[in-house]
Amino acid sequence: MALLARLLSLGVLLALWQGISVYADVRTLPAPSAVLAFVLREAEAGSLFFNVGVTLARVAVSFVIAMSLGVLLGIALGRSRLADRLLDTPLLVVLNTPALVITVLAYVWLGLTETAAIVAVALNKLPNVAVIMREGARGLDPGLEEMATTYRFDRRTWIAHVLLPQLQPFMVAAARSGISLAWKIVLVVELLGRPNGVGFAINYYFTLFDVTAVIGYSLVFMSVMLAIDAFLLQPLDAHVRRWR
Repeated sequence: MALLARLLSLGVLLALWQGISVYADVRTLPAPSAVLAFVLREAEAGSLFFNVGVTLARVAVSFVIAMSLGVLLGIALGRSRLADRLLDTPLLVVLNTPALVITVLAYVWLGLTETAAIVAVALNKLPNVAVIMREGARGLDPGLEEMATTYRFDRRTWIAHVLLPQLQPFMVAAARSGISLAWKIVLVVELLGRPNGVGFAINYYFTLFDVTAVIGYSLVFMSVMLAIDAFLLQPLDAHVRRWR
């Protein structure tokens, strides 16, 4: 039923797009069929798969770095008042710094390199993960803490059976919110300073005022990220919350 509702809403959006494109200038709003034809041409030429693959690789690497560091930082902030007091202000500064500023500074300090691109995306994502994980670490069940103390759990057992099960929903929430943020920032990073990827392709076709290509690349990559959320992150979210 949910899938049918999604397909129906998608059909309505496509119908609206087609209807509006009939009356709009083809240069500013091409029809869905024109966008599909462009996507097929790019796929046949290999450019589409190459650019999408490069961007996905950047998203994956920066996402793993941001999640790993953000989870550790968030747990430390949630479990230690001293750490929270010392790092709360720097965390808020980075969290509220525009992604464009962080990206530009990364390129200035590290050069127009792949490392700078990854660092820029990871820095934009990391504070979001840390804030979510901090709230999770602050809300641990005191009853389970008391049980762990009573049974004299060692550190490894406590982490495996007390800490992680309670933090898993927060980790998945951070992942789901972060993946949507990460891919958008990756496109900005590619647009500003990389010679390949979806962001580079969108910028290239923008300079040619090729709206069909811009929409085509945007929709393809958006579809890939939605598929990752629907077939990977949503089932994972349901799995870690099954005990509730």
